[in-house]
Amino acid sequence: MRTPARVSACLFALFSAAGAGAAPQLATAPFRPDSGTLTVRCGMLIDGISDTPVRDATVIIREGRVTYAGPTAGATVQGEVLDLGKHTCLPGLIDMHDHIADRPNDTHDLRIYFTRDAATQRVVAQENANITLAAGFTTIRSPGAYIAWAENDIRDRVNRGEVAGPRIQAAGIYLTIPGGGGDLLVPGVAEKDIPAHVRMGVARGPEQFAEKARLAVAHGVDFIKVIASGAVLAYGGVPGSPEMTPEELRAVVQVAHAAGIKVAAHAHGAQSIKEAIEAGADTIEHASLADDEAIALAAKRKVALSMDVYNGDYIATVGREQGWPEEFLRKNDETTEAQRQVFTKAWKAGAPIVYGTDAAVYPHGLNGRQFRIMVARGMPAMDAIRAATSVSARYMGWEDRVGALAPGRFGDLIAVPGNPLEDITLLEKVPVVVKGGLLFKYPAK
Repeated sequence: MRTPARVSACLFALFSAAGAGAAPQLATAPFRPDSGTLTVRCGMLIDGISDTPVRDATVIIREGRVTYAGPTAGATVQGEVLDLGKHTCLPGLIDMHDHIADRPNDTHDLRIYFTRDAATQRVVAQENANITLAAGFTTIRSPGAYIAWAENDIRDRVNRGEVAGPRIQAAGIYLTIPGGGGDLLVPGVAEKDIPAHVRMGVARGPEQFAEKARLAVAHGVDFIKVIASGAVLAYGGVPGSPEMTPEELRAVVQVAHAAGIKVAAHAHGAQSIKEAIEAGADTIEHASLADDEAIALAAKRKVALSMDVYNGDYIATVGREQGWPEEFLRKNDETTEAQRQVFTKAWKAGAPIVYGTDAAVYPHGLNGRQFRIMVARGMPAMDAIRAATSVSARYMGWEDRVGALAPGRFGDLIAVPGNPLEDITLLEKVPVVVKGGLLFKYPAK
């Protein structure tokens, strides 16, 4: 294997400082080819679009973009060479539901958001960005946060190259009704004692929601998140019970689409899913309690479902160990299996599925664990990979940038030893991560 000597200092020992089980951190100085060109030799290539992988393949990345991806026989070696002949190369993965500014331990006591300062929030987001990129997710959607503009901050810092992290689309504030699934009301805490900044998106009526949507747009969000029906990890209410009205949903969609951005609707229940789709939402998060009519409508309108089908296992085990609120645990038990059954029905009905993990519920870095549930519940491995690559890119509106190893797209690539089409769990531990032609992670010798 030919690898530049100076790679060893920043890559071969990437994770030597991390203890057993510790979350890996990326190198602070990723390898950048002197020539601006990186040639990657792959034992097998899954490009994120095609039905059939290519064996003995080569990917060439020049100035951050893919210029060639296909059989090695048709490639001319350029620049530095990364030999991954025993690995399968794939596009950088996409997580459509990664709360980059939150972490699951915060669920133990949501009052933490009432006192957390900006500096601490920045550290949390930066740690999550490092860990998420190390897990192989080179692009994410961060669909809202209680300390809303922390998302914008980490997104902009990554874009400026100040910190390592995935490409990020940020939603900022949750748009939610008073006491709804996105409103940070905590039992035993008076409303007057709750900081206003954690309730920035709370509204009632179409006019107020339109104004909140305009506020989000003015703050530079990439898309808008609405809480259409009750959340599982929220106090009060019933998961699936409608919260925002159809008129309120339409008011937000009109503002968002006029600004050229998409709307993701958090919706567990069948009625709220149908109302969000009818209002013009582009994607639906969770969809745990969708009925046949809601599934058929999503398939007909080509509205994608982002279904976090792994995290119920994590909540059931770790949530009880850590003493998460009993209300949250009960609701999780009520919706986990129901959602997985809906997932199978939705896939069979032809509803688009995008990969989303709700990574404020279980730790960043475990994002890849959802693949095995998707495959176990009936989705072919290749389609599960496309759900986390080209299909998600299309619903982000970034299909010309990410989601495939194809000429013109960003040079975002991961590699795993072996064949993930035969063992999808290989994607739970990604040893090689390239973003924009920069080698961020490589296995230590």
